[in-house]
Amino acid sequence: MTTIDTTVPAATPTPTGLVTLARFGDYASAQRLVDRLSDERVPVENTRIVGHGLTSVEIVTGRLTVARAALYGAGSGAWFGFFIALLFAIFTIGPAWLGVLLTTVVLGAVFGGLAGAIGHWATRGRRDFSSVSTMQAAEYEVLVEAAVHAQAARIAATA
Repeated sequence: MTTIDTTVPAATPTPTGLVTLARFGDYASAQRLVDRLSDERVPVENTRIVGHGLTSVEIVTGRLTVARAALYGAGSGAWFGFFIALLFAIFTIGPAWLGVLLTTVVLGAVFGGLAGAIGHWATRGRRDFSSVSTMQAAEYEVLVEAAVHAQAARIAATA
């Protein structure tokens, strides 16, 4: 669903001084319109993309076992160990930094794995899945400054 308002903006813009240019059913379409306005040199500094009818969506990505939680924890711990190794590398002279790197990455992985396993075990099976949460809107509204509404509406109508 796309609605483009090509009329002259009402005398009462929003409290922010912006008026509705278009409404879209998906974010990508609203983003394309703002990109098109920017390409056409319309001042977009105060343009807004506003989502209405927000919904929280949790996407289940798989089963989570103690072993998988330990694996995720080990990966996170290894990255943390790598970061610590980089900090230690500032103060380490010569090839000894390689030993510091390996030690901190391994220790980070071990402690991260333990933390992941214990953390999952502590839930006692109340959440045996992994997921990613997102926010989605039913409609996206593009708002522009009243001063550039007519120019933006002409460009939007040809998009």
